Amino acid sequence: MFPKPKSVLVPNTYAFESEPMVKPTGFREYDARWLFNKEINLMGVQALGMGLGALIAELGVRQEIVTGHDFRGYSASIKYALISGLMAAGCKVHDIGLAVTPMAYFAQFDLDVPCVAMVTASHNDNGWTGVKMGANRPLTFGPDEMSRLKAIVLNAEFNNRAGGSYQFHENFPVRYIADLTSRPKLKRRLKVVAACGNGTAGAFAPQVLEAIGCDVIPLDTELDHTFPKYNPNPEDMEMLHAIRDAVLAHKADVGLGFDGDGDRCGVVDNTGEEIFADKVGVMLARDMSAINANAQFVVDVKSTGLFVTDPVLQKQGAKTVYWKTGHSYMKRRTNELGALAGFEKSGHFFFNKPFGRGYDDGLVSAIAICEMLDRALGKSMADLKDALPKTWSSPTMSPHCADEAKYGVVDAVVKHFEALQRQGGKVAGQNIRDLVTVNGVRVTVEDGSWGLVRASSNKPELVVVVESPVSERRMHDMFEAMDAVLRTHPEVGEYNQKI
Repeated sequence: MFPKPKSVLVPNTYAFESEPMVKPTGFREYDARWLFNKEINLMGVQALGMGLGALIAELGVRQEIVTGHDFRGYSASIKYALISGLMAAGCKVHDIGLAVTPMAYFAQFDLDVPCVAMVTASHNDNGWTGVKMGANRPLTFGPDEMSRLKAIVLNAEFNNRAGGSYQFHENFPVRYIADLTSRPKLKRRLKVVAACGNGTAGAFAPQVLEAIGCDVIPLDTELDHTFPKYNPNPEDMEMLHAIRDAVLAHKADVGLGFDGDGDRCGVVDNTGEEIFADKVGVMLARDMSAINANAQFVVDVKSTGLFVTDPVLQKQGAKTVYWKTGHSYMKRRTNELGALAGFEKSGHFFFNKPFGRGYDDGLVSAIAICEMLDRALGKSMADLKDALPKTWSSPTMSPHCADEAKYGVVDAVVKHFEALQRQGGKVAGQNIRDLVTVNGVRVTVEDGSWGLVRASSNKPELVVVVESPVSERRMHDMFEAMDAVLRTHPEVGEYNQKI
């Protein structure tokens, strides 16, 4: 018998070394994330592996799984604890070693393995760990699978069996890089800044971009799990500003920034201006729908309204559906609809054939951006951006809110705006034109300005985004209106960044 996990254990004690600790809140909507040694210990990770193996068997899927780990000081030890649990559950484990997350997704196809468990905390700060899991390529777990996994692990409903085994695939990154780069080289010699924030992508991004024909300027590509400059997150202004400075210093055509596990790509244009990922998505949608008739796209509720109102997309017959934020939700919806691509404001992009296999890969996104520039007949990244109708958009802003409280707060905010709409009340001085409530609430007023409040799926935070097609002042008006509602809830703390 393996002990039932405890939600709290104190480090440097007998119990901490003898019992599994797994804090229940680590099982999130579609990922698993914990503070290592504060919310989960190695025996807890072993329990997670046993639980995942039991769930795979319960789902009727072949018990064979790819695993890899990101570049943090503790990720390898966590992966081996996970592997021990998976093997105890009877799984054959295919270990690809140090990897970006999309390399593990690629391995599912390349090795013909149905399941994946990638050890990564993605863009979270050091101290965090987590696992991205799936049992139906190219999809990853959603709420149903995560809820069942949580129940199995916390109740120690393990079904361990003999037959588990382990195989390490030496030099697997060579196969991944070859797959990405087996394409015609760019006709246009692009000078590209590749920024990796000392995260895992630094081991792979420069050589991929060089292989497709770019002149690469590496920025913080040396692997260093202390992240000495900034956290590798292309949504954070600190990283974007570092890319801007490098682009201007080297007169580069574009700056590309990759997050800690390499499944997202941020963009800075040739003038040094950061382009939020949803606007990059509009640019890519224009490019892709010009060469693919009747293209359909899926975008998340944090994204710009231009996907619906852009005259070029309308003229090219492109159709767009708004959906829940979160790489697992977006991946699934893009797959269900057979959409050409899905775009998320955080920078998770999902390309189906002929561009990709349906999973999010920051390097596939980077290649798509370079190929868009290659087709743009001498236009710069800034030219393509400036050709979009003007809107004023905020970055993603995240006020602190405990995991135990955040969903209740969001439910109350949704009810507030639903009641306001019924009563004919105003937001930022205007009537509500539309409410989208598939994921929190997105409030659009008469002039097209909108604000979003939702719960973060992987951190103890809320998410706030605002945009206006009218003016910067109207963008601020929407933020003040949304924030005023949040301030009625004492559980909501300070923002990580504000406009």
